[in-house]
Amino acid sequence: MVRLKKTILTLLVMLCLFSALSLAGYKLSAQAQARAWTVDDNGPADFRNIQDAVDNASSGDTIFVHEGIYNESIEINKGVVLEGENRDLTIINGQDTNFAVDIKVSNVTVRSFTIKKEISHTTDSGILIETSGNTINHNRIEGVFTGIAFYYFTNNMVSDNIILSSNSTGISLLFATNNWFIRNTIANNQNGISLTSSRNNWFTGNTVMNNQEGISLTGTSSFNFFYDNNFYDPVSLDKGLTNTWSYGGEGNYWNNYTGTDLLGDGIGDQPYSLDVGNRDGSPLMGAFSIFNAVLARETYDVALISNSTVSNFRFEEGTETGNKIIGFNAAGKDGTAGFSRMVIPVGLMNYSLVLVGGEEVYPMKLGISNKTHTFLYLTYSHTNQTIVVISSKTLDLYNELLDDFSKLRTDLNSLSDTYSRLLSDYDALLYNYSQLQQSYFELNASYDDHLSDYQSNLENFKNLIYVFASTTAIFLVTTIYLSKRLHTPAAR
Repeated sequence: MVRLKKTILTLLVMLCLFSALSLAGYKLSAQAQARAWTVDDNGPADFRNIQDAVDNASSGDTIFVHEGIYNESIEINKGVVLEGENRDLTIINGQDTNFAVDIKVSNVTVRSFTIKKEISHTTDSGILIETSGNTINHNRIEGVFTGIAFYYFTNNMVSDNIILSSNSTGISLLFATNNWFIRNTIANNQNGISLTSSRNNWFTGNTVMNNQEGISLTGTSSFNFFYDNNFYDPVSLDKGLTNTWSYGGEGNYWNNYTGTDLLGDGIGDQPYSLDVGNRDGSPLMGAFSIFNAVLARETYDVALISNSTVSNFRFEEGTETGNKIIGFNAAGKDGTAGFSRMVIPVGLMNYSLVLVGGEEVYPMKLGISNKTHTFLYLTYSHTNQTIVVISSKTLDLYNELLDDFSKLRTDLNSLSDTYSRLLSDYDALLYNYSQLQQSYFELNASYDDHLSDYQSNLENFKNLIYVFASTTAIFLVTTIYLSKRLHTPAAR
């Protein structure tokens, strides 16, 4: 009995220990879950400044920063998401260090801030990246000696940023490889993009304009890729470098390109040459731009190449009709010819008709269209046109029925042609039959005539035989008679 009680007590103690361990494990698991922190310099929040939030956060956490001016330099040593409430109104104003934001670890995201420094020195950076695998998205960087600086690191993504206004260099890469730069605007700097001994970096969808120098490639900066960018400024390269300036059949827009587009597809016929080892074989005839369209919580990219100034892009879906509409304004000098080359994801819409200024036009569907994207090319006169692309289920059904009707009409016309040919052949055969019948009658009449002649000739032949037989008989009788008279002795 005592042993049983000890056994039960031991089991209870073990159960309590297991429960405690489970609770401890649950507590540790709960503590490991990502957490969202808030920062507001003038209101209720977890922290009043950003650096305190970073210091108290853990890797995987998100730090949301409300609108305001934060006079501090931020050093990020944890893999956090640092997100501003509004790009233009959430401002990090770097202080006495040589950076406004310094990223020292991987898996960091910084987005939706204005980043600047009141006093900028030649060693200052708006964002200094000292490691690999980070994302810099949707920021505005201004008034810093170097907007974004990369030193030696790889696999960073820089997208949808505006880097402008008195920066010495917009983006600087030193011994950096395999980084991506997508849809950034680098403007009003001394040097837009500088690559020093940096290789295998990708630049697409960027606009480089109003800089004293657009891009410079020095040292061993070869094997970088540039396509679908808009280059309005000079490009300088050290001799002997080789880079790729087009990809997937599309190059870049160069504001001083003077080639032609006889094919009418938005791509220049002649290459744009920077030097012997650097040629854009597919230069764009207009500026490249890309817009987002959201359908059923999925984001699609609609790309445009146009010599028009494109604005007010919009995508709408009719809740009742199910119609999908892409619209944008295309402006240019009055009287000049405009064009737009559109790349529309099939998952977003299949176009039914295109309107320019309210009038239906018939764009050319380029041969490179495939199962995932439709490539359309249309031209128009520049008078501040409104271009609308419509996908309508009702209109698609109507067009489908119209196509079926057209096919049926074509088949009917084909049958009618076949019937006419058969009728013509029948008439010819009937005529030939009549001719054959006439010939038959003529041959039959001729046969009757020949038969009559034959009967007459046969009768004559019979008569001749009779005469011949009679004559022969007379001849034989006469001959026999005479022969007997000659051999009979005369009477004495």
